[in-house]
Parts: sequence; C-alpha cells; structure tokens
Amino acid sequence: MKKLSAFDIIGPVMAGPSSSHTAGALRIALIACRILKEPVIQVDFLLHGSFSDTYQGHGTDRALVAGIMGYPTDHQDIPRALTIASEKKIVYSFETAPLTPSMHPNTVSMTAQGASGRRLSLEGASIGGGEVIITRINGIEVSFTGEYPTLIVQQLDRPGVAAHITSLLAGSSINIGTIRMYRHEKGDAAYTILETDEPVSTELIASIASHAAISDVFLISFETNSG
Repeated sequence: MKKLSAFDIIGPVMAGPSSSHTAGALRIALIACRILKEPVIQVDFLLHGSFSDTYQGHGTDRALVAGIMGYPTDHQDIPRALTIASEKKIVYSFETAPLTPSMHPNTVSMTAQGASGRRLSLEGASIGGGEVIITRINGIEVSFTGEYPTLIVQQLDRPGVAAHITSLLAGSSINIGTIRMYRHEKGDAAYTILETDEPVSTELIASIASHAAISDVFLISFETNSG
C-alpha cells in the first residue's frame, strides 16, 4: 500500500491558481518535452472538457507552454511563459474540442515539432492534485502517470526485446514495479513502458537502446530530472 506524502495531500509546489489546471497541465507538456528530447519550435494544443472552458482564466495556456519549454512546476517564469516562448520564436496555438466518452474532463492533446524536425503527438489528462495520466503517444494508446521513474522504450514488436530490457535492469539491481507493452498490432510499432523503484542511469539507458529493434528510450523522472 502506498504511503501518503505531503505531495499527495496538498499537491506540488507550483505557480498558478489550480493544481489540475496548472501543475497537472504543465506536467503533461513536460513529459512531451522529455520524450521529444530537443527544443520545441512549434506546438499545437487541443483542449478538451474543462480545460477548453477555463484554460485562459486558470493559466492552463501558460502552464502548457512552460512545460513544453521544460520548466518544472515551481518555476518563477511560468506566469511569463507565453511571452518567453514568443521571444524564443516558439510557435504555439490553442484550440478547443469536445470530450470523447473515454476522456477525463481535464484532457489535452498536443502535437509538437522539435528543432531537428522530429515530431511527437501526445494526449494526457490532469486527474487532480497535480497528478497526470498519459493516454496516447504517437497514436498508440498507453497508460502511465510518471509518478515513479518511468522508462518508455520505443521499439518494433519483436521477440526478445522485453528480455533484453529486463535482464539489463536486473543486472543493475533495478526493481521493476510495472511493465507493459502497447502496440497497434502484432509485429508493429510499440512502446514498452516500465515503472522502476530506483533511478536509471544514462549508461543503462544507452545499453537498453542498443537493441536492434529499439529506436529510442526516454526517462520520465520528476524527482531526479526536474527541469
């Protein structure tokens, strides 16, 4: 059973009027920033549910842009994020859309382009107290929160990939809390997502990425990589 911390009770340290509409929104965009792994030059946000109703008044727009620039939830420049993004020549837009039946009321979809031309689409929801759940990456349905150190392995669905990942983690005494693979179809592009009990080093990430069927590995860890 998970022990409650002060973070669970009062939420994260943050700038903004609402943990759901600022800290949670920022974290969703921050996860996108870390998956893209390069400066963002353009991002389009599609806001659903209550995000679409109050995103300007509650600062969701500023939080999302701050997150895509890599700011943590307590960064002093969050209130100026839109101005700073414009000064950095980051092109951003906000549109609204209805919720689908499966969506949480605070949901945002985004498409981002990095400096090299690399593109990412991501969908996530802010579920309260600054906590989030990521529900889609590049069109593939996923489910993870980033609450624990999280490895996201972008791969082809091939035999031996899971064994490669888990053996390397075990060899480094990294305990796996959860592991699941997400894919469209058998043999297609996929993501293996692992939550671990210990931090994962950059050297270990590089070893995991060495498999021929793995195209990239991303680490999401708010405790050890706060921006």
